[in-house]
Amino acid sequence: MIIRKLFKFENAHIVRGCSTLKCRSSLHGHSYQVELLFESNFLDNGQMVYDFGLMKQNMKDLVESFDHAITLWSGDDEEYKADMKKHSERWVELPVSPSAEQFSRVIFVMIEQLLALTSTINGEKEVKLHSVIVHETQTGYAQCFQADAHSEAMGIIALKDIHFSDAIKASFHDSELFEKVLSKEHFINPDTI
Repeated sequence: MIIRKLFKFENAHIVRGCSTLKCRSSLHGHSYQVELLFESNFLDNGQMVYDFGLMKQNMKDLVESFDHAITLWSGDDEEYKADMKKHSERWVELPVSPSAEQFSRVIFVMIEQLLALTSTINGEKEVKLHSVIVHETQTGYAQCFQADAHSEAMGIIALKDIHFSDAIKASFHDSELFEKVLSKEHFINPDTI
């Protein structure tokens, strides 16, 4: 069975190297919608795959860390990154370009790690992140599956290389858990999940 939880955030970025001149050379924003899809062949004691209430706190915090922020690519111009950090209290720096495709991969590995660190409390069994869908616009989205999230061909996403501004870190309800999620050298080995 698959269940879905929807989150939203507002974010600004530049996607260097893309085909569209406006997209690659001008700061612009989107109203993102993020769908987290979870799967299991089992139901918990409440006859649910995973209680939606459990997602409201930590998973919501991770996804909404991007809200009202600017997302930067670590490979972008140093002067540009410094200016954006100087003029925005809320920023995120990623080891990959902030395209919808890479947002879906980044969110996948963060949520996957969070799920691995979360203790089950009501008989949940074998709950896995099925996919992450990031809607950049009403008509366009990227969907990431586990193989995509861990694809070397699409760029390695080391969680330790994702950097959030102090303002974002301060807004996280469980800062200790947040640090554990982002402290991994590399993502979870998909063969061990």
